[in-house]
Order: sequence, then structure tokens, then C-alpha cells
Amino acid sequence: MAKTHHARRSSRLIKKRGKKLGAAPGTLVHVGDIQNSDTQITLMRYDSQSLHEQALAQATDCEQSAENRETAWFNIDGLHNPEVVRQIGARFELHPLVMEDILNSDHRPKIEVHDDYLYIVIKMLQFDDALNTVKFEQVSLIVGDNYVLSFQEKPGDVFDGVRLRLRQGRRIRGLGPDYLTYALIDAIVDNYFVLLEKLGDAIEDLEDDLLVNPTPESLGRIHHFKREMLLLRKAVWPLREVLSSLSRDESVILSSDIRVYLRDVYDHTIHIIDNIETLRDLLGSMLDLYLSSVSQRMNEIMKVLTIFASVFMPLTFIAGIYGMNFEFMPELRWSWGYPLVLATMAVMGGGLLMYFKWRKWL
Repeated sequence: MAKTHHARRSSRLIKKRGKKLGAAPGTLVHVGDIQNSDTQITLMRYDSQSLHEQALAQATDCEQSAENRETAWFNIDGLHNPEVVRQIGARFELHPLVMEDILNSDHRPKIEVHDDYLYIVIKMLQFDDALNTVKFEQVSLIVGDNYVLSFQEKPGDVFDGVRLRLRQGRRIRGLGPDYLTYALIDAIVDNYFVLLEKLGDAIEDLEDDLLVNPTPESLGRIHHFKREMLLLRKAVWPLREVLSSLSRDESVILSSDIRVYLRDVYDHTIHIIDNIETLRDLLGSMLDLYLSSVSQRMNEIMKVLTIFASVFMPLTFIAGIYGMNFEFMPELRWSWGYPLVLATMAVMGGGLLMYFKWRKWL
């Protein structure tokens, strides 16, 4: 059972790529968790005056917007069916290596610039309150002249706010796919703050428990959160390079106005990285605090045992002498001998306890 749990945790660090070993570049093989649900494709096609939403029955229904003034957002939930990605890639003329990377959920955040589209990989993170763990999901964004493709591993995301703004007819509908891309990235990054707040609360609760009653379970929780922070850092740290590249590099896909917004998201990412490092340092100090608390607790126990041993050592010595049963022993046949020995032992024990208390060892 322990081995199974350990293997499950290790798979969060490194995805298994056994199926891809020896395969040719561009081979479409899904790397990641297998989902039981079917792949879902939704379309939001809009311009400044109108918005149309629909669920597409199959991947072959995906078509680029016929009119340049319209923006089409295709959201694909579920990557366990490589054929769906292949059909969509054929519709939008995606490079085979891009389709291969979409199916591989173990990529670090990155950006690739192609002739007529951008390929962006970013990690969407959510907090599991029941298990106090971070759930990781890879999101791949394809940004073209008048469309955006978002590939997600499973249903459920943090884009509800973007969808609401599109439905309410705010100015986002009058802007192009580059602004929609910024809005999606910004929603993902903003959710990092929510995640860090929940992690911070859980870590502070753990710190309070350590100060009151450190237990072996506390050590396990410390290592659990240190592992979560390691995974979180792995997912967020490369995003800084992606946003820096998006905000500086020239591309016909992204307008200069959008780069200002992307620089703001870059600043948020730097803030998030600082918070991650702060929590990591806090967890490191908590591990030292746990070891110090356990050591202090052991010292208190040893002090009590030492005091008891020190009190009873002379009493045991006297009892040992009178237990040797020699024929000629002082006061052996005196009627008050036994009470005298007991009184002597009581005075010696009480005197030692008073001495320890005077030295503030008790």
C-alpha cells in the first residue's frame, strides 16, 4: 500500500513516457492521466455586436472564422483521444510537433512562434481543500489571426470570468484574439493568488500546531507541503520567461497595446514567485522548529528521569548496604534502627528535591 502511494506521488513529478519511447517525432500519443469522460468542444464566436455559443459534436466541425472581424474561441476539454487533436490540427494546419506537445501534459510553460500562430503552454493550478494538495493541469493555447484554441486535460477551469465578460458585451468583444489570450492567461495567473492564500492558511495552521504539540504527523505534513511547493515552483517559475518573451518579442499576432497588459501579468508572476519562495523558506524554518521542539521535549523527559535517578540513587545505596545481611551491622538490633534509616532516606530525598528546586532544575 505504501509503495502504491509513493508511486502515485512520484508520478506528479515526472510523467510516464513509456508509450513514446522510440516513436518518430510528431507521433500523437497522449501522456497524462486518462479521463473517462468524452472530449467536449465548445465554441464562442463573437464580435463587438454579437456573440454565439455552441457545443460542437465532433472535431471536424471546427472551422476558422469566415469573417476577419469575428473572433472564434474553441475550447477543447479532454486530451485522451489523440484523433480529436489530429483532426483539429489538420483544420488549423498545426505543425505535427505542436500537436504532439499538446498531448504531452508534462511540458514546462513555454512559447513557440510559428508563421501564422503562437503556441503557448501554461499550467492551470487549483487547490484541493480536502487533501490540501495542488491540482495541476496543462493548458495549451493556439493564437491565430482570428481564433484561439484552448486545449485542457479535463472539464472544469478558471475561465468563467472571461466567459461572463464576453456574454455581458463588455469591451473584450471589441478586441481581437490577442486580448482574449491575455484574458485567459490573466485568469490563470490570478487564480495562483487564490491558491497561495489557501496554501498559506494551511501552512500557518501547521505552524501553530508545531508550537503547541509537535507530533510525527506534523513532520509528515511539513514534507507534504514542501513537496507541493516544489511542484508549484516547477509550474510557475518558467512562466516568467514566457510572459517576458510575449511582452518583448515582436509578433504580428500580438498588438503593441496587448503587450502592456502582458507586462502587468508578468509583474503578477514575479509577485507569485516571491510568495512561493517565502512559503518555502517558512516550511524550511518549520522543519527546524519541529526538530528543535522534539529535541527540547526529549531534554525535558531526560531531565525528569535524571532527577528521579539522582533522588533514588543514595536511597538505593543505603538500602543495598542494609540488604547485605551481615551479622554485625550498626544498630541492627536496635528497635528504632528501621525508622531511623527510613527517616534518613526521606531527609536525603527531600533535601535533594529542595536543592534541585533551588537551582531551578524543577
